[in-house]
Amino acid sequence: MYGEPGKFLWKTQNVTLQTRLAGPPGTAGGAGGGAGGGAGGAAGTGAAGGLLSKALDVGKRLLADEHMAFEYFTPNGGNGLVGFAGVLPGELRVLELTGGAGWYTEGGAFVAAETGVAFDIAFTGLRAGLRGGEGFILEHFTGAGTLVVAAAGSVIELNPAKYGGTVQVHTGCVVAFEDHLGFSVERIGGLGMQTAMNALFGDGSTVVTITGDGTVLIQSVTLRALAGTLQQHMRGQGGERKSGIGQFL
Repeated sequence: MYGEPGKFLWKTQNVTLQTRLAGPPGTAGGAGGGAGGGAGGAAGTGAAGGLLSKALDVGKRLLADEHMAFEYFTPNGGNGLVGFAGVLPGELRVLELTGGAGWYTEGGAFVAAETGVAFDIAFTGLRAGLRGGEGFILEHFTGAGTLVVAAAGSVIELNPAKYGGTVQVHTGCVVAFEDHLGFSVERIGGLGMQTAMNALFGDGSTVVTITGDGTVLIQSVTLRALAGTLQQHMRGQGGERKSGIGQFL
């Protein structure tokens, strides 16, 4: 398996942990087979082509403000166990990819996946999302294997087909959705000066419009709302901060 740095909790001793710049097999810039090798370095590609592909892959992750590297977990001598978690209190959801439809996930939702699942960055909607103050970056997973995603708070499952074919989800609440669904990022609400203020500071009026018949996973807590609640709590009554974490927030 491979995972997002910072989300590994524990493992059994027979599982080897390595950090690599290369993406998983089947990914642009991937290692051509990871632990198992493969035909990624076939004739006509060459070492230089492989390095260029890897550099482009790392560059895309940096532009999307993602980690440069992945953590890879390989069992030695039988089966092993690895524990993962999200960075905020909430739920994990296990998605099984069968080689057909894939999944889009929000930038921070990815936790771990089997190496049969390919990873890529989807830049569609990036600029509109960033203007909304939430930072909406999609990661795209295809192939076959297990994919684990994390949600803050509770996971809510929706199907746009049950609501006239379209739902609009706050950018900070999107966790994942099937990749055959249509989507766009847009701003709703606000007139005149209010719209300008929304664009500068973001007030939750940027939404992802998702259409079609398929599964959409959303979370019940947004990072911004959680940070605001913690900030108020740490300040305490009379605006007096209680700890160093309050000063940071």
